[in-house]
Amino acid sequence: MEMEAQENTVQQKLSGNNMIEMIKVSRSYPPDIQALKDISFSVETGEMFFLIGRSGAGKTTLLKLICNMEMPTNGLIEVAGYNINSLKGKDLALLRQRIGVAYQDFKLLNDRTVAENIAIAMEVSYKKQRAIKQRVRDLLDQLQLTSKHDLLTGELSRGEQQRVTLARSVANSPRLILVDEPTGNLDSTTTEKVMDLLTRSNKAGATIVIATHDASIYENSNKRIMELRDGMIHSLVRGNTI
Repeated sequence: MEMEAQENTVQQKLSGNNMIEMIKVSRSYPPDIQALKDISFSVETGEMFFLIGRSGAGKTTLLKLICNMEMPTNGLIEVAGYNINSLKGKDLALLRQRIGVAYQDFKLLNDRTVAENIAIAMEVSYKKQRAIKQRVRDLLDQLQLTSKHDLLTGELSRGEQQRVTLARSVANSPRLILVDEPTGNLDSTTTEKVMDLLTRSNKAGATIVIATHDASIYENSNKRIMELRDGMIHSLVRGNTI
């Protein structure tokens, strides 16, 4: 009963107006590197939001702060209404189950198969095996990876690994999906399939934040785009206004 109550509370918070709220957030590293400085913005629940900027602008650091991989030096970060840096134990675990992350460095288990890597995201939520297998097959089909089902991820090309990472991030139908450079190793056709998958997840209700330097995936959209320069917000606009 206690676990069910916690899950209900998390679910209610996930349906609030803002999925992400950052107030005067900074992140520095020793000895004197200022990765982010006084970042304040919000992302609405159900929004697809683009984070752009050159390498070193602070995009990856910002994503790490949102998913609690790193702690801010200063400022407040709320995810689904929770101060994510004060969550502990079961509350933090429950919230993390509802966040999918596609890392730029993949973080795949190279001694496991493609199917096993994707299934892990659902197994931690105790999904039924039949449902897991079907979801894995569907995702591999959408990303043109069906023939890679039983291959070890260490045997894949970087572009294939990138797609497996994305499939894993959306597999459990999380309410928040953070994607770091999803198209960096892909051709235009595969990029379109990746964006189709993310758009489908967004239409199903997921809030999606995409960090990218690939202008082709946002320049003709009407989504909000925030540009970072030297760790600070340079602009925050709608896509078809830039």
